Amino acid sequence: MPMTTSLPRIAIVEDNDDLREELRFYLSNQGFLVWDAANAEIFWKQLHRHPADIVLIDIGLPGEDGFSMLEFLHQMPGIGRVVMTARGGQQDRLRGLDLGADLFLVKPVNFSELAVSLKELGKRLQEAKGLQNGSSPDEKSGNWRLRLADACLITPSGLMLHLSPQELTLLDILIPAANHVFPRELLHDRLFTYVDEVDNHRIDVILSRLRQKARQQGIYLPIRSIFGKGIVFTDEAAS
Repeated sequence: MPMTTSLPRIAIVEDNDDLREELRFYLSNQGFLVWDAANAEIFWKQLHRHPADIVLIDIGLPGEDGFSMLEFLHQMPGIGRVVMTARGGQQDRLRGLDLGADLFLVKPVNFSELAVSLKELGKRLQEAKGLQNGSSPDEKSGNWRLRLADACLITPSGLMLHLSPQELTLLDILIPAANHVFPRELLHDRLFTYVDEVDNHRIDVILSRLRQKARQQGIYLPIRSIFGKGIVFTDEAAS
């Protein structure tokens, strides 16, 4: 895949040599600029010479652990923080999120889903920088526009649909990656970060309410539920 300069630069901090090498190889092939470090000390030394937009952090590192890294990185604006760890207990999860992790992923991690998550996080980081610079970015898919500043969806015909926070978050995932099928489990993890037990029915409830709200305003949403696979925004014009 050709290199895409708009993709975020990734740093991997992982002491498992095999996993670190596999991650670097896979993400590089997906078009990301990637560098890696086996521990926090090496990471901090390299960060001055090789900037990173997003850092993948293992919790159980030798020396300075991942929690300490999160705490320091949280003081550096504009850097995304993704935890990947075998320690999936609720206490570790909550601690990681409290220290500023944008995502908390439990190993083993699906590499393709990870790549999608990194692209999404990269987009959100770019949007945040745009807002800091005084702009009001839109997420676009074809002629559909998700206006983040005032939480509404603009249809190809110009109709406006106001969104709840959960609906906005859901569409902010689906629309930038139109035609990509997202597993319900992945969507659940994005929308219900602090819920330890996955209940995919929650996603269906949000979708049902969103579709009903849209129909009441004469809007047809091109969102498909694909049995056994997940949810997809199909990037087509409204009928």
